[in-house]
Amino acid sequence: MENARQYTLRGMKRASLLAAIAAVALVSAAWLSAHEIPRRVTVHAFVAVDQRQLSVLVRVPLAAMRDVDFPQRDGFLDIAGSEAALHEAAALWILPDFEVFEDGRLLPPPRRTHVRVSLPSDRSFTSYSEALAHVNGPPLEASVHLPWEQALLDVSLEYPIASENASFSIRPGFQRLGVDVVTVLRFVTRDTVRGFEWRGDPGLVRLDPRWHHAAAQFVKHGFLHILDGIDHLLFLACLVIPLRRLRPLVLVVTMFTVAHSITLTGAAMGLAPDALWFPPLVELLIAASIVYMAIENVVAAPSISRRCAVAFGFGLVHGFGFAFALQETLQFAGAHLLTSLVSFNVGVELGQLLVVGALAGVLHVAFRSVAWERTATVVLSVLVGHTAWHWMTERWATLRAFEAPTLDGPALLALTRSALVILVLAAMVWLMRRMLASRHPQSAVRDQ
Repeated sequence: MENARQYTLRGMKRASLLAAIAAVALVSAAWLSAHEIPRRVTVHAFVAVDQRQLSVLVRVPLAAMRDVDFPQRDGFLDIAGSEAALHEAAALWILPDFEVFEDGRLLPPPRRTHVRVSLPSDRSFTSYSEALAHVNGPPLEASVHLPWEQALLDVSLEYPIASENASFSIRPGFQRLGVDVVTVLRFVTRDTVRGFEWRGDPGLVRLDPRWHHAAAQFVKHGFLHILDGIDHLLFLACLVIPLRRLRPLVLVVTMFTVAHSITLTGAAMGLAPDALWFPPLVELLIAASIVYMAIENVVAAPSISRRCAVAFGFGLVHGFGFAFALQETLQFAGAHLLTSLVSFNVGVELGQLLVVGALAGVLHVAFRSVAWERTATVVLSVLVGHTAWHWMTERWATLRAFEAPTLDGPALLALTRSALVILVLAAMVWLMRRMLASRHPQSAVRDQ
């Protein structure tokens, strides 16, 4: 009897312990689900200049506002009693990292005029006038049943400014709202509306840059892009391996630069095909260009004229690759599209000169200490070509996933136009090679 009683007490203690553990687990799960970092967050914003005032409207999902206790009633957001929590959320997650500059001068903290909650189906942020009327309008009715995780927080801010003609820039700081934060912002002035869209932290965003601001930014972007583009670097390596002297290197790299500048500018002006299959095709051709250059380095010592023609031809292809990288950045050019294109090309050229100079120096020193220079050239070219061959097969598989374009009237017209452009460019390559061959009739690489 005593043993049965002890067994019952032990069972009751064990059941109580399991119940306590389950309760703690449920509370912890609820706390984690309420405070976990959102995976995808989209922020909508307007920045409008009006005489002596700069107005900012921001819409953020309420689920991105962590560590804020929003009052609830019957499982839904208590709209009438949530104003203090909404102000707290704006103060914690929007104001601390959102900075506005006027002519490079940081503006003082703004005046927070309105804070309200909106339905996820609200579409008022499609234009500035509708968004302003919505934020300044009557609040959402207290009887609306809205889960707080689905609600949107709308905030209106006002900054005093010295002049509406000043140069304004912002540092948004929205990246901490989620894992993948997309910001859609429109800059509204008296005459224009300029749209921006970026992921993560864009740094300082100049809403209406001066020409020198755009030039400096795009020189930097072009310089960094060439250093980050491994396929472009391998192509340059194939150019450098057999050409390690200054004169042929400068000539070949210049042809490559002129060529990619042509297609880069044309693509930026909207002259490139906008079909979905075109970017994978360009990436495939870039990989093929590296394979070809590697094979040429192995099988022959090319003449300067042929190497310049090949660099020019493949430079046209690489220009489209540069254009794809430039597309998302051109939104920061403001009204200085041509300046930005030229500056980007300058940055790319500076990066190329740095890479080519460094490679030529390293290879010159290395080949001086290698008895079989030709063997070293072949080995390096084979390694580069092997890497590019794998890229080419992978990109071919990606390209095959797209359906072939239908040959209707518009497609035939575009195909004819593209064929004419290709013929003109091919004629330029042929003419340039003839001119170089006439100037250097015996210009084998090893003879330079």
